[in-house]
Parts: sequence; C-alpha cells; structure tokens
Amino acid sequence: MTRVMSVSQVRADIYNVMDETALTHEPILITGKRNNAVMLSQEDWNAIEETLFLNSVPNLATSIKESMQEDDSEFSEDIEW
Repeated sequence: MTRVMSVSQVRADIYNVMDETALTHEPILITGKRNNAVMLSQEDWNAIEETLFLNSVPNLATSIKESMQEDDSEFSEDIEW
C-alpha cells in the first residue's frame, strides 16, 4: 500500500522520508495543493526504467517464457565468450 503524505509533512522530515523510501522500497504519494508527486528511491526508479526498456524489446518476454519452460539439458554447461 502506498503511503500518502502532504508536501508539508515531507518537507518537515525530508531526510527520514527519503531514508524510509529507500529502505522499504515503497513509493510515497506526496499530495500538494496544485499537484501530486510520487517519491521512489533511485534504485527502484532504475529498476522500473530497466523493466520498461526490456518490455520494449520485441518478443523478449515471449522468448524468456519459452526458455524457462525448456529442459535444463537444453542448455550448455560451458559458456563460450
């Protein structure tokens, strides 16, 4: 569940709010009079960006799902670089 805080609450305790966001990996919805925003840790944002990129590669998800269903004997023990 996303935690909701007002911009005033966040401003009063910004360092602890940032630490909590990074520690719990839970986004915080920051509500204001004109707009709302979501605070995420940089680690979580990087993961979201990577997921979005990987999902943009055609047929990648299908290929991964198919590979997960293959028998392990289909894969080589030796990796050739």
